[in-house]
Amino acid sequence: MPTTVELATFGAGCFWGVEAAFRQLDGVVDTSVGYMGGHFENPCYLDVLSRITGHAEVCQVQFNPAEVAYDALLETFWRIHDPTSLNRQGGDRGEQYRSVIFYHTPQQAQIARRAKHQLQNSGQYPKPIVTDIEPASAYWLASEEHQQYFG
Repeated sequence: MPTTVELATFGAGCFWGVEAAFRQLDGVVDTSVGYMGGHFENPCYLDVLSRITGHAEVCQVQFNPAEVAYDALLETFWRIHDPTSLNRQGGDRGEQYRSVIFYHTPQQAQIARRAKHQLQNSGQYPKPIVTDIEPASAYWLASEEHQQYFG
């Protein structure tokens, strides 16, 4: 494992597909799926699915910044979902499927805000980008059957 590993955490709909997309990237050391951004201690999948916890389904990415820049992770994040869709992606509906970037450092917050602003002003999306950018909070690992679901 590299000596320098950083964390990035993204919510972009169902965490299975999000994790699969990030696992493809060179420089990604490891991924896991879980829950962040809620108000309930140690939620399980059914708790989050019931919409009582306030959590988002997220993918936490461990990456080597010497091999993949945070900007590149953001490019993947924007590409794999519709950031203009409020609390839903495809057929999945509810706040647990919201578009959210949880930043781990002030630099990540700055890069994420800049990227969102640039994307909004690019004209690629006619509707406003609703992606939240929030500080990372407690991360609750999803159960083993949800990890690397798509291999």
